[in-house]
Amino acid sequence: MESPLVIGTTVAAAAMGGRYLIAAWQAFKARPSVPRIRRFYEGGFEQVMTRREAALILGVRERVVLEKIKEAHRRVMVANHPDSGGSHYLASKINEAKDVLMGRTKGSHSMF
Repeated sequence: MESPLVIGTTVAAAAMGGRYLIAAWQAFKARPSVPRIRRFYEGGFEQVMTRREAALILGVRERVVLEKIKEAHRRVMVANHPDSGGSHYLASKINEAKDVLMGRTKGSHSMF
């Protein structure tokens, strides 16, 4: 048979631990919900599109291989294509973003 002092100490430690866990859980539930990943570019367009803006529109890094640019362009274009109810303006900006990241500018016909 254990002494009453050991049993009392064990019960007190369990109660304090439970109290701490309940307080931690309530603090966890009360914290503000912050989205970890923004899925799409939010914001207006600049007058002249930069590589940074083009990368944000397509959801890729500024320095990325051509295959990733094409894949990202296809994914974003499917979601915003004018034939599927999307905007002609957004489609043109998506195409412009692809051209900027691939190194093509207006008037140049260089193929990579």
